[in-house]
Amino acid sequence: MQREVKQALVIAGAALLVGLGSALADPVDQRSLSGIERARRATVGILQPGEDLQSPGTKTHFTMRGTGVHLRDGYILTARHVVERDEDGKTVPAKQITIMTTELEEGLATLTGGNAFLDIAVYRVSADIAVRLPTASLAEAEPVSGEEVFTVGYPLGWGPAIGFGRVGNPNTFLPTVETRLVQLDLSACSGNSGGGLFNGKAELVGVMHAVIQTETVQGEPRCSRFGFAVPGALVRRVVTALTQGTQPRFSKMGIALSPVRMGARWRVSVSEATGPAHEGGLQKGDVLLALENTEITDAAQLKNYLIERTLPGQRVAVRVLRGQQEHLLHVTLGSS
Repeated sequence: MQREVKQALVIAGAALLVGLGSALADPVDQRSLSGIERARRATVGILQPGEDLQSPGTKTHFTMRGTGVHLRDGYILTARHVVERDEDGKTVPAKQITIMTTELEEGLATLTGGNAFLDIAVYRVSADIAVRLPTASLAEAEPVSGEEVFTVGYPLGWGPAIGFGRVGNPNTFLPTVETRLVQLDLSACSGNSGGGLFNGKAELVGVMHAVIQTETVQGEPRCSRFGFAVPGALVRRVVTALTQGTQPRFSKMGIALSPVRMGARWRVSVSEATGPAHEGGLQKGDVLLALENTEITDAAQLKNYLIERTLPGQRVAVRVLRGQQEHLLHVTLGSS
């Protein structure tokens, strides 16, 4: 996976950078925009650090690092890895970034908050820019396999480009983030990271997280149709917390799992029980069968259930097989 965009976006002619006053003077009327156009104009590019257009008429190109999307009230949503910086040996989201709208209006955005767990960051632009940006609303329904979707972004720094495709597996995992991801059959590149994934109603159903590059030409990465997005339901939870000045809290059970074969099927057994799991009576060697009557067959499924369907402090029923006998235990979940 290639995460950083290395190709400059070339502006054809200085005329594009001047004479925009009348186009930018009035607030946007969202009712007059089609769904795709609304999504396109709600999308912003995120410039590489140090890039700006301080000298219109002389600067003819700039470099996009990634993509963001305007939610409401000036809040810009993006992927945390797009805006990460190294400070004192730690990787942190930048306190300020420079964004560029599709109308070529440049502005600074200030960090509201970031979450590495789900690779999400939220920034806020000034009200005078926000009033001219359409808003993107989060969908209530989860996307399903085969559903038509599209994304707007800056693949390899060029754009805004619109890519159309379909949802593949809405429940898959990568080692780059601690949550399930929506796998996509959709044309995208590393510069699409942080951009919105939209359904047919132009509602946000996810945020672009990663693209697996399948081939290169002369050493340079090409776009692929193997993309992944953070699901909208989790995005909503993180954004709500960050805009309220807090971090989202996720449930922690305190168990390590190992695969175990039972006849012709594979399941998972407890290799270590600490904290809430230990206090709830789970022991090393217990085979995990179900959580709150939902069958659990692997560690990813358990993680997904805990993140999306439980809250810290919640008491859950855990069914295990110990030896030849089933046991029903109760665990009060901790927080991570």
